[in-house]
Amino acid sequence: MKRLTVLIVSLLIAGCGVDGEPVKPQAAGTVTLSDSGAHVGGVLGLTQGPLSLLWEF
Repeated sequence: MKRLTVLIVSLLIAGCGVDGEPVKPQAAGTVTLSDSGAHVGGVLGLTQGPLSLLWEF
């Protein structure tokens, strides 16, 4: 829970421009269908220069 809170706060600070120019968040989602059912996944993140902050679910 603590890691999730730190991640959300970091994304909000970077996304709102408090520390400089605002950074647009990136999102991607997938849905995989198979004989055993469906799987939903995705990625949320920020990329600025050589640094990336990604959260996969």
